[in-house]
Amino acid sequence: QVQLVESGGGKVQTGDSLRLSCAVSEPYFTTVTMAWFRQAPGKEHEFVAGIFWMSGKTYYADSVKGRFTISRDMDKKTLFLQMDALIPDDTAVYYCAARTEPTITQRFGDYTSWGQGTQVTVSS
Repeated sequence: QVQLVESGGGKVQTGDSLRLSCAVSEPYFTTVTMAWFRQAPGKEHEFVAGIFWMSGKTYYADSVKGRFTISRDMDKKTLFLQMDALIPDDTAVYYCAARTEPTITQRFGDYTSWGQGTQVTVSS
């Protein structure tokens, strides 16, 4: 399993931006797809965005499409989530996740490695 470490969360106001980062440790070569999930208090993990590590092809949940951008820096072995036009409904703990299968799924349990999570709080 790869080790994932998120950073970049914080408290912001509606309309602000944040960029989350997720550092990927060895065995790096086993990572095929990665994703960002979030979990609000009392709710299940929600898929936010996914990316194929090699091709860079991306997928987004409808709730964040047009506002969030997932990307990766292969040299720095880092996954990013640029979050713009934040709204209070975006408040959650955000997790990055990785899997060795060549498909992006929206189920948190389908991924084999997860980070510790980073809190994002958006006030109105």
